[in-house]
Amino acid sequence: MEEKTTSFEENMKKLEEIATELEKGDLDLDTSVSRFEEGMKISKECSEMLEKAEKKITMLIKGEDGELAEEKFVQNED
Repeated sequence: MEEKTTSFEENMKKLEEIATELEKGDLDLDTSVSRFEEGMKISKECSEMLEKAEKKITMLIKGEDGELAEEKFVQNED
């Protein structure tokens, strides 16, 4: 059975819902911890999605001759 992939936008919406629930303070401690753990998992998934997307980005830059050239996006890892 194939696992359904959740989009970045769906994950962000779910994170917002979890944050709202936690901010209200209506949940008991066990439920709060469980929701927090779920939020952390979703946050990690979003971070991984962003990293993958970042690797795919290409940047268009003007060369010395004024022509546009395509280059792979390179992130500085200081």
